Amino acid sequence: MTTEPGQVYKVDLGIAGKVRMVVVVPMKDPKAPRATSVCVPITTAFRGSWYEVPLARKPFLREQSWANTQGIQAFAHHVMQESLGRLHPEEMDAIRAAIARMIEIK
Repeated sequence: MTTEPGQVYKVDLGIAGKVRMVVVVPMKDPKAPRATSVCVPITTAFRGSWYEVPLARKPFLREQSWANTQGIQAFAHHVMQESLGRLHPEEMDAIRAAIARMIEIK
């Protein structure tokens, strides 16, 4: 499996037995040495912080949602269950900017 930036997948995060949506952040790399992707969870619980990037409505998002960059983590491809769609390039730019700010990359 090769993931691409902006793809949204279902993943079991192990939190209260719920399957959540995550968005793939890194570039497409078919020769990556490990079958993992760094992802940001998608949430409907807005806490009013800049860590949360607003997402436009899409068929796979039933209500207003945000990408929670504070929850960034890597997932093995075998736990990424189903590709639901993808985010717009502008949304990915905003997610990357929030991650860069969070880890103080200028």
